[in-house]
Amino acid sequence: MDRRSFSKRLLAGGAVTAAGVTSLSLATADDSAAAVTAPTAPAGGAVRHLKLYAEKLADGQMGYGLEKGKATIPGPLIELTEGDTLHIEFENTMDVDASLHAHGVDYDVASDGTRLNKSQVEPGGTRTYTWRTHTPGRRKDGTYQPGSAGYWHYHDHVVGTDHGTGGIRKGLYGGLVVRRKGDLLPDKTFTIVFNDMTINNVSGHMGPDFQATVGERVEIVMITHGEYYHTFHVHGHRWADNRTGMLTGPDDPSRVVDTKIVGPADSFGFQVLAGEHVGAGAWMYHCHVQSHSDMGMAGLFLVAKPDGTIPGYEPHHHM
Repeated sequence: MDRRSFSKRLLAGGAVTAAGVTSLSLATADDSAAAVTAPTAPAGGAVRHLKLYAEKLADGQMGYGLEKGKATIPGPLIELTEGDTLHIEFENTMDVDASLHAHGVDYDVASDGTRLNKSQVEPGGTRTYTWRTHTPGRRKDGTYQPGSAGYWHYHDHVVGTDHGTGGIRKGLYGGLVVRRKGDLLPDKTFTIVFNDMTINNVSGHMGPDFQATVGERVEIVMITHGEYYHTFHVHGHRWADNRTGMLTGPDDPSRVVDTKIVGPADSFGFQVLAGEHVGAGAWMYHCHVQSHSDMGMAGLFLVAKPDGTIPGYEPHHHM
């Protein structure tokens, strides 16, 4: 497995690939509505199926994959739209019990992925986990019920301990995005996981790099695991500290940030236009706890010009 690659993207929510113009024009004082020119998430309500494998990797780590022999760290990014139901046929190819536990979605105890509910999978065994999502609305008592939309994640919950400490440490985790009908769809999505003192289980100043072209809509799914708190920071780009990472208009009170404090099991996400206002280049992302970045918790967001060149970029230079 290419240890520096990012997770394979699974369009489980029926999302289409973004094409053409990928910008959002916010309303001005003279506009009555925002003009959206990027593709958006469709309505939910679909029932979907996928096969997922848990595997040991050649280097002793572990990963999830959509095909045998092709597990990755992180595992495949799973995307849904509010209202969707996903049935995951999970096969454990390893010699220890493993499981699948999700954050942010609905499931019954049989899909909890813990020994407490006897929902783990023995070596060589299979099990179907079912995840459901719902739209926002009013409960019968009149209180507001939020929907499932958000940037979430999934992971093992039984390898090593009953909390899955060994499985998470070895790479059994992945991203889960639940979109709301009408959410803007990105051109590219990258999953970044701060796991203890590694990024995507890659350590020693070799943090994964990811690349886009100026103007592409890029989505970052950021997850934290392990024992430490971190501060995620990306150079040259900012986002709104809300569900989507984007402002809804000039009166949106969400803070605009370029750094966010994260702790174990946290997840969030956002979208940016690559190189907006700053242009092409090798833009660093890293943990801003100084000792952590000094120990190698850093990588590059490579923004290329339309001709593919990246000003000032030296491919073999890492922080």
